[in-house]
Amino acid sequence: MGDILATEADLLGMIKEYLKFGEFEETVQIFDKECKSKGKLVSKPRGNALRDSKTRVIQEDLLSSFDDGDHKVFFELWKENIPSEGKDLDAEIQGLEFYLHVHFTIFPLRSHPVRQDRTEFEERISHFKQYLETRGAELSQNAEFLPYYALPFVPFPAVHPSFKDLFKDTWIQQLKGRLDKFLTMTLKPSKTPRLMTLYVSFSLQLQLQLAESDRRLSSCLRKFNKMQADYHNLIGITAELVDSLEATISGKMISPEYLQSVYARLFNNQMRQSSDFTRPGTVSTQYGRPKEVPILPSLDYEKLKKDLIEGSDRLKTLLLQALRWRLTRSLPGEQRETVLQAYIGNDLLGRYSTQQKTVLLLLRSPNEIVRQYMARLINAFASLVEGRIYLSHIPVLLKILMETLRKEEKDSLTWENVLVCLQKLSLRRSQQTIMIADDLIGWLTDELQDSDCLSDYTLVYYAALLMNLCLRTKGKKKCAENAKLVLKVLTDLLGHENHEIRPYVNGALYSILSIPSVRQEAKEMSVEEILHCYNKEKNQDFNRQIEFIIKQLNSAEEEGPESDDEDEEDDNDEDLLETDLYREELLQPEHGELSGESLLTTEYLGIMTNMAKAKRRSTPLPQSNGDGPLQRPVTPSSHRDLTTG
Repeated sequence: MGDILATEADLLGMIKEYLKFGEFEETVQIFDKECKSKGKLVSKPRGNALRDSKTRVIQEDLLSSFDDGDHKVFFELWKENIPSEGKDLDAEIQGLEFYLHVHFTIFPLRSHPVRQDRTEFEERISHFKQYLETRGAELSQNAEFLPYYALPFVPFPAVHPSFKDLFKDTWIQQLKGRLDKFLTMTLKPSKTPRLMTLYVSFSLQLQLQLAESDRRLSSCLRKFNKMQADYHNLIGITAELVDSLEATISGKMISPEYLQSVYARLFNNQMRQSSDFTRPGTVSTQYGRPKEVPILPSLDYEKLKKDLIEGSDRLKTLLLQALRWRLTRSLPGEQRETVLQAYIGNDLLGRYSTQQKTVLLLLRSPNEIVRQYMARLINAFASLVEGRIYLSHIPVLLKILMETLRKEEKDSLTWENVLVCLQKLSLRRSQQTIMIADDLIGWLTDELQDSDCLSDYTLVYYAALLMNLCLRTKGKKKCAENAKLVLKVLTDLLGHENHEIRPYVNGALYSILSIPSVRQEAKEMSVEEILHCYNKEKNQDFNRQIEFIIKQLNSAEEEGPESDDEDEEDDNDEDLLETDLYREELLQPEHGELSGESLLTTEYLGIMTNMAKAKRRSTPLPQSNGDGPLQRPVTPSSHRDLTTG
């Protein structure tokens, strides 16, 4: 009972403290009067004298440790007394903490810059490296701190041009003043009422829990999507195996090549398999073991961007080629992630640039070879998930790409790379919105009217791009504006000899037929009769898709809900870079001329090491299994990309 009364008195004391803080004077008087009349005890606000004394001692100990170079005592006090939320979220605190680590790292070299206490210095360098790889890793993307990531690799920092200012008294005094001011503000007893402090703390805790719940939900959804995709894949394979079993009962032979293809689909790149179906009992599976791969040397990206903008056309093309090769010829995994993150972190294409001229504008170069190699590099970016995210935040990119698509000579390498790049970017909703607004659907429809004049490669990417845009509500409405032409083009494409485009045509048809006005136009054009003509083929998957489209055509449902929520991107979370394609390189180095990696590491070697690791996402793209038209953005996977060679 005593505990309850003490708790109640403390709670009433906090209420009174808050009312006084808010200057509710009359309310405080009434509150006191009622508490007395009811015999309620009200605790007094906790005194600040003890806290004042304690915080002064802590502040003095921290500053003394700073002067003595005692990093162990300093960071132990720092960890205990500086709120963890501030250290993790406040950029100012993170920056101060970073420079404090630099101060303590080089402290042994200050007293004896010539003799240098190497043993102590090496020990502190080890601590500094550990910090850079953990708490300090996030700051590697900030240009202010990036040069200090090279500090562990410089043998004599005191005489190095980049670090000699750290050994001046002015630098130490400024850092100590900044630390003193921060400690005075942070360790100062708060005048905020305890009730408000508890509320803020509880609210922050709820926000963190909510964020963690959202993260777990997202993770569960990704796992669910993967399980669902695997399930559909297994159902399809099971159906094929049952058909094969029936065929063997009828005396038909099943080829080893067919079994090999089924086996490969069954494991879906999750294992390394070594199988020989021509010999009984030789099926074996080996799990791949990860191997350490070297990280490519860092580059001087400022010099690179300068030469890409101001250099000769010959130098520009050599650099664009080398940068693309570095990305496409890197080993998948950590090495490739590191290369891409270095490009993004150093803003290679000028997303954050305030200059009029950026590397991206090389797509408008009067030199055709420069345009081609720029398009190839952008296509390489678009082939990777994180690359597409980076490209989607460059406002002018789509305008330049669509401008190039309409002006460039068709079927040239520049034009093909731009087309493929647009198709990959159409996996993202924000990019779809811009393409639809620019009437790319109308342009594609006009181009597809004369499909016999298009190469198979162009036709597939046209169809896939059109389908991705038709999945959006805005895209469907754009098609509805000229429904007769769009329906005619799509139904004509169903009869094209290139059957690879069928899933995309079916997906587009199914999607736009959700609009009542398009269904009405389709009925007037006898589209159902046309579809029935194609429903008699031997391909069961194709027939099932046609049945879904006919069902959609005869649906009486009104238009579905809007699907244009820009807060959710619809990328397929899949890297699309294929390295098995050899594309002829028009650019060949002359005798004695540097090119490729040798050009980058000879002329543009940097001293900083990129320590940031890319966060990989592993959600696979659900494969079509014939159970209906495609209903999420895709990019052709059976075609080889134009990004290597």
